[in-house]
Amino acid sequence: MLTLNGLTGPARAYSWAYSGAYSGADSSAGKVARTAECQGDWLPGSPTAGDVMKGEISLVGLPPYKIGKKINWSASPYGNRSWEYVFQSLRWMGTLVVEYENSGERHYLDRATEITKDWVARNKRGARGTKLYVWKDHPVSLRTQPLLCLSRHVNAGWLKDSLAEHAKLLSDPRLYKKGHNHGIDQDIALLGIGCRYGRTDWANLASRRLTGTVKLDVDGQGALMEQAPRYAVYVYGRLQVAMTGMKECKRKVPGEITRRAEALKDFIAHSTMPNGYMVPIGDGSADTEPKMDAGTPKQEVRTYRAGYVFGRTAWGERESAYYSIRFGPGMKFHGHEDHLGVTYYAKGRDILVDGGFHSYEKTAYRYWTLSPEAHNVPTVVGGKFRPRTPSKLVKTSYGKDRQAFRLTDKAYGTSRTRSVLVNHGDDLMAVLDTASGGKKVRNVWRFDPSLKLVSKGGGKVVLGDGDFKVTLLQLSSCGRVGGQKVQRGGKLGWVSPTYLSKKRTNVVVSPSAKSLLTVIVPGTDSPKVSCSGGKVTVEGVSFRSDLF
Repeated sequence: MLTLNGLTGPARAYSWAYSGAYSGADSSAGKVARTAECQGDWLPGSPTAGDVMKGEISLVGLPPYKIGKKINWSASPYGNRSWEYVFQSLRWMGTLVVEYENSGERHYLDRATEITKDWVARNKRGARGTKLYVWKDHPVSLRTQPLLCLSRHVNAGWLKDSLAEHAKLLSDPRLYKKGHNHGIDQDIALLGIGCRYGRTDWANLASRRLTGTVKLDVDGQGALMEQAPRYAVYVYGRLQVAMTGMKECKRKVPGEITRRAEALKDFIAHSTMPNGYMVPIGDGSADTEPKMDAGTPKQEVRTYRAGYVFGRTAWGERESAYYSIRFGPGMKFHGHEDHLGVTYYAKGRDILVDGGFHSYEKTAYRYWTLSPEAHNVPTVVGGKFRPRTPSKLVKTSYGKDRQAFRLTDKAYGTSRTRSVLVNHGDDLMAVLDTASGGKKVRNVWRFDPSLKLVSKGGGKVVLGDGDFKVTLLQLSSCGRVGGQKVQRGGKLGWVSPTYLSKKRTNVVVSPSAKSLLTVIVPGTDSPKVSCSGGKVTVEGVSFRSDLF
């Protein structure tokens, strides 16, 4: 028998410490106690309480689904795992309880109670007909918040029993997702139940685990270790919730959590492009806005040991150039096989982009977006790709108007090396790719969908959007390398800028060579280029042919 407040027996025998909880309201007076459990920022943007009352819910950006009066808890109208998880989280039900607190109108609470009681009765853990994903770690932790919210106004045995069942799973070490945002959510949920009902053992466990998980998920520099910068915003927000929960539970917030949460803000700022959107690396959409004040870091360029270089010309200028480079530990969590990959933003627009994030659905296209072919990376001709291979940043050169970086790994069994130079003011990016043992390399360059093919030939590809033009040049040992292929659609020419979207875009596929120097020049279709004596000059900008 599960216990709350240390008591055993049927739910009606539980003694609950309400700390000012409200188990009903005089709707005629319109006054209902507002509670911390209900008034937080955990509610989704949609659906609204009005939508739910009408029997219609819209989740994860998909079209509205009519749940009706009698809900089908096995519903999966779009065959979408994210929809299923959010549906089972019951956060949409929580909008009704919050509306009850705000308006004092009893019918919102009555419908919330009816929905939840039906869910509890028809989704017993381990019972026939209950979908396995209903009791996965993330739906369990996210569902705890609306259940706790409801418990502030409904004193019922079935609800107490369900919360105790949730706490049992949340405290099970076999199910704990350490070092991951799911683990943080599990700790927030367990802390909430423990603090709500005076179970210090649960609250102590949650507090203890959270410190260890944060140290694994956010490194000492403030970089998120989940390999998708957009999740840093989620983790930062959840850490604010966790710290608030600790304070409300009269617990001291560990200094390590406070420090790393604060350091996350710098990471979020650096991974946000001049247009206000986060660079879409890993499982991150190009339409992600932090919607928080991350502040302005002191440096324009920051290298993170977790595997990122972020750089820009200046803060606060939309026209500023911006670039990202990937390296570091092998792919995990929300990462992609994007090592040695680059993105480039210049003159107020995206130039080089990643394949993007489509969804978490188990489709061939989803797995393609994870692959090297969906990123701006070099490949070793004839080599077999080795997934989850780490890479190293081995050389750097920092200047105010120019930075250069050298990276290497053995993702194809032999060393491949990429050097990247970014020049500011006279904007350009130069990238040199080589492989050891005389092996040849090839690379792919994915351009923003707005850029259409204008011309190609003689080692030069021009793309444009109206009057704006951008040129790609390729050389090998100072000689122009021709034979580039341009795909739009087909096998490679795709990008997913937003959730569940798929757009055709132009991808330039290079010929193979023992060394490939690729130069991206935004703002022109006819750059002047010369190369001799180990020196390359493009539009008056000179640099060594090895980029250092």
